[in-house]
Amino acid sequence: MQVGNVTTPFGRRPMTLALVKRQFTTAEIEPGKTADKWRVFRDASEARALLGIQDRGLAVLDALLTFYPEAELSQDRAMIVFPSNAQLSVRAHGIAGATLRRQLASLVDAGLIVRKDSANGKRYARKDRAGEIEEAYGFDLSPLLARAEELAQLAQQVAADRAHFRRTKENLTVCRRDVRKLISAAMEEGAAGDWGAIEVMYIELVGRIPRTPTIGDLTAIFEEMELLRTEILNLLEMQMNSENMSSNDAPDERHIQNSNTESIYELEPSSEKERGAKPEKKVEPMREPIKAFPLGMVLQACPEIMMYGPGGAVSSWRDLMAAAVVVRSMLGVSPSAYQDACEVMGPENAAATIACILERAGHINSAGGYLRDLTRKSAREEFGLGPMLMALLKANAAGARKSA
Repeated sequence: MQVGNVTTPFGRRPMTLALVKRQFTTAEIEPGKTADKWRVFRDASEARALLGIQDRGLAVLDALLTFYPEAELSQDRAMIVFPSNAQLSVRAHGIAGATLRRQLASLVDAGLIVRKDSANGKRYARKDRAGEIEEAYGFDLSPLLARAEELAQLAQQVAADRAHFRRTKENLTVCRRDVRKLISAAMEEGAAGDWGAIEVMYIELVGRIPRTPTIGDLTAIFEEMELLRTEILNLLEMQMNSENMSSNDAPDERHIQNSNTESIYELEPSSEKERGAKPEKKVEPMREPIKAFPLGMVLQACPEIMMYGPGGAVSSWRDLMAAAVVVRSMLGVSPSAYQDACEVMGPENAAATIACILERAGHINSAGGYLRDLTRKSAREEFGLGPMLMALLKANAAGARKSA
């Protein structure tokens, strides 16, 4: 195999010291070294983000490997393939000529192949009298063999990073669930502490999670969420140690405290038994949430919710959900009632329902009881948010006409 010669590109393509270094590295392949070409290709595919190549670049590399007849890349054999652009395009699933040239250049820049250009830039092979290839000009696959171990390590690194990302995301999900349910339990059972402020902190943390987070984003938010969970547990532990818990030994004696007994927005009881009704079997949440409506339609039907958004405005579903948490507390809806609504309807529809209840607050005696009733109907597919929104839209339009 001819590996010791440094070749320069044909035509206007520039020569760089990086290309010289790669050809020197290729010339230093250990004698007798071999590697399965498709295993090396899989490692390069796994590490494509680190190598800076795209999926189309991998398709071109795959096509180049198909022109190498052996299953193993070997230091003892020539590893130069010399297909025409037309042949490469066919094997690369019909890739366009300009795209093909661009992806070939990216493979060279990534150090996966090296060009060995002839005097006129054509790709061909010269054979001896026995029919063996004596000299070939085209693309040298030797860098794949020289970097086989490196590519394997890069692939392992990518797999490890992916597993780390998945574990961090799972840990954040569990921690987020713990914080939400601990806050809800503390508020429902009247635990001492400024739980409204703690809930705002939780909402702010959740709002900082990007739509497509990086491992750095998840790690930072998880650390803060875990710290918030620790603080909540410390508060609850201190209270349990300081209070006489004998009154809470019997589960039937649990009750919900409401310091504002004269408010028309009474906290709804936590069970049907406390209402004096017959026990009812708990309704399981629907598998599919009800349809989400456009945010603009919701805000047009329920304009009052906007003043409770961050900075007095609502510009996204995340802002609407943050505003709904504030309004939920103001209307006296318990955290568990709102949590059930989120699980059955979906968080966006639950927030929109709170916005609708706010619009009709003057006609509703118990906002919490009304929300629980809508949640049960939604679970039985007997409630649709659309008619409620349309009714409010018509009412707002009629009011606008009267004022005009």
